[in-house]
Amino acid sequence: MLLNYIKVAWRNLAKSKGYSLINIGGLAIGMAVAILIGLWIWDELSFDKYHSNYDKLARVMQHQTFNGKVGTQFANPAVTAQEIRNKYPNDFKWVLQSSWNFQHTLAVGQKKLLKEGSFFEPGVIEMLGLQMLRGDKQALKDPYSIVLSRSVATAFFGDNNPMGKTMRLDNKTDVKVTGVYEDLPHNTSFRELKYILTWDLYLSSNPWIQKMENPWGSNFTQTFAQVADNADMEKVSKKIHDVKLNALPANDRNYKPVMFLHPMKKWHLYADFKEGINTGGRIEYLWLFGIIGVFVLLLACINFMNLSTARSEKRAREVGVRKAIGSARSQLIGQFFSESFVVVILALVLSILLVILFLPYFNQLSDKKLAVLWTNPYFWLLNLAVCLFTGLIAGSYPALYLSSFQPVKVLKGTFRAGRFASIPRKVLVVLQFSVSVILVIGTIVVYRQIQHAKNRPIGYNKDSMVYVSTNDIIHTKFEAIRHDLKANGTIVEMAESGSPATEVWNSNGGFDWEGKDPNFSVDFPNNAVSYDFGKVLNWQIKEGRDFSRDFASDSAAFILNESAVKFIGFENPVGKTLIWEDKPYTIIGIVKDMLVESPYAPIRASLWHMTKDAENVITLRINPKKSASAAVASIEKTFAQYDPSTAFEFRFVDDQFNRKFGEEERIGKLATCFAVLAILISCLGLFGLASFVAEQRTKEIGVRKVLGASVANLWQMLSRDFVLLVVIACILAVPIAWYGMFHWLQKYDYRTPISWWVFGAAVFGALFITLLTVSFQAVKAARANPIKSLRTE
Repeated sequence: MLLNYIKVAWRNLAKSKGYSLINIGGLAIGMAVAILIGLWIWDELSFDKYHSNYDKLARVMQHQTFNGKVGTQFANPAVTAQEIRNKYPNDFKWVLQSSWNFQHTLAVGQKKLLKEGSFFEPGVIEMLGLQMLRGDKQALKDPYSIVLSRSVATAFFGDNNPMGKTMRLDNKTDVKVTGVYEDLPHNTSFRELKYILTWDLYLSSNPWIQKMENPWGSNFTQTFAQVADNADMEKVSKKIHDVKLNALPANDRNYKPVMFLHPMKKWHLYADFKEGINTGGRIEYLWLFGIIGVFVLLLACINFMNLSTARSEKRAREVGVRKAIGSARSQLIGQFFSESFVVVILALVLSILLVILFLPYFNQLSDKKLAVLWTNPYFWLLNLAVCLFTGLIAGSYPALYLSSFQPVKVLKGTFRAGRFASIPRKVLVVLQFSVSVILVIGTIVVYRQIQHAKNRPIGYNKDSMVYVSTNDIIHTKFEAIRHDLKANGTIVEMAESGSPATEVWNSNGGFDWEGKDPNFSVDFPNNAVSYDFGKVLNWQIKEGRDFSRDFASDSAAFILNESAVKFIGFENPVGKTLIWEDKPYTIIGIVKDMLVESPYAPIRASLWHMTKDAENVITLRINPKKSASAAVASIEKTFAQYDPSTAFEFRFVDDQFNRKFGEEERIGKLATCFAVLAILISCLGLFGLASFVAEQRTKEIGVRKVLGASVANLWQMLSRDFVLLVVIACILAVPIAWYGMFHWLQKYDYRTPISWWVFGAAVFGALFITLLTVSFQAVKAARANPIKSLRTE
């Protein structure tokens, strides 16, 4: 029986090749989208699960009240781990201090590379569950040891055994390779951890840490923890709330630090905090794309349902004959469900081929490294569930509807579908285009939000600027390098700074000024810079002057941005004094606000002060008369002359600035792709329905042409109903889209308004595409020869 069902299903598909192609093609596209989104969601949900202690790992974070607002941060004092270990030994298996991931130069002989790594306290190998290829969990026992990832070990030693080999770190310290671990996957927070060095080496390389008068007064390291096997994460988190508060001197407690554990399972999807409350994060995108995947698949199912029910009269006689010779309704239902599942299985095969074809592009678009999960049983179970869901949804209405025909009426020729038979099809078309229009409006709003932020004044000229990491050697040779590069016309100017132009790596409290409430805690981005930093950036001085070599007093001077002036409340700020850590600093200049952090957030009150110490980066403005490639080559050559031991790596400032839009741009591009596919699927269905309607009304069209109807009259008659359905869809879609996008934009402080033309453009586009889709069949039918249309069957 089943084989017979499949044979009949195949014959019907082969008999109506055009409709079969629309059904299978539409379903395949919908299923391919659902599979791609499913792979993306799986990757997001499995983020960090590579680590065997996933459920017990956490990051120690803190809330602090600065500038009248509660902020949340990763950074902690370097003594945090030791304090927690001492006070709560039974609640934790590991509490480890760590530096930030930074690039360091690793060298073996003449080969040197810049790679990212961290300094960790012992226990990190076991805590993170690293897969050791060489060495064991005690590999970091010696202070001068280093553990490499497989890729770094291969880059330096090839297939040779690296164990016991010596490497040079930053041309300062020799370290010995004591272990090699498997590279961490792309979907882990530690994916850029290419090597691990010891915490003892970090402390010995930075003696100022142990000389700090108040070790709790500076937040510049990270703290990771693994709670004990029998401990409850939430209860332990409450225990450590006052660890820092109790350790601070009484006069430093006004910023009310509250420490807590942020579980690893929340790092990726629940990373956003506002006023000390975890407000969510990327989990919103999981819901968004999950809903889009279901709707796109549903649109494809709707096509099948619409075309199957629309062609019901074509198969009415078949149903009548089958019932007359004894077929039960259940058998007919089985027949039509068989046809549905044949289409679904063919669509699934085609969808997997489409996934394989487009997965590399999807990975590039989404910044992922997804692969088809061939060996994962969940992948096949999910596909089976999608097939069952799609087959049942797409085949249920046709099966129940067609099997309900009465054989007597059908065989007598008195069967009529009924005046309301087309209502379900119309409802489904409205649903299809409502979803499509919502996606189009959402895509336009996302794009406008990105452009709105990109067009925001940034307060400096980011073009033709590069920055490189610096070190003690480069710092001592700074003036010589600057002289050589200016002399050969490579650069206009260069300067050192604690943070790049596009980021804030340091902020400070401890400020006081006339009229400040002594109980009010502040925290300002405070960038240490060398002379000519303002010339490199081309920042815009609003009042006062820039730092100058002509004024020795500039070593105790500040330049403020406009937001800092407003925050402090000075009316005529130039010449006034700020106290920082009990030392007076004179305000010598005010610059216009510069966009340094998030392009969607308000600009923070910021300060710049002079330094003669070695800082983190050197920023260079390339001579506009010189090509970027030639200038970078000249800079690299000059740096190598003065410091041949350090690997050279540069970054363009405008590239780093554009990376700030990466997340929103990826979401926008993905939404655009899904919107286009949703419209394509909807149009496929519309094209099939228009084709059927034109075929169904062939004789009517012939009569009308004989009676004098023009092609335009017939086109209008055939298109009117479809246009009306799309208009209804737009009326429903517009308020839903407005509501959704309005609430999405609320998470941005700096956001675009939702203009009326966005909805107008989406509605006009939907109507235009509808007319374009329907018109092909309408005009084709209208131009047909009426003699052939009226010929007796």
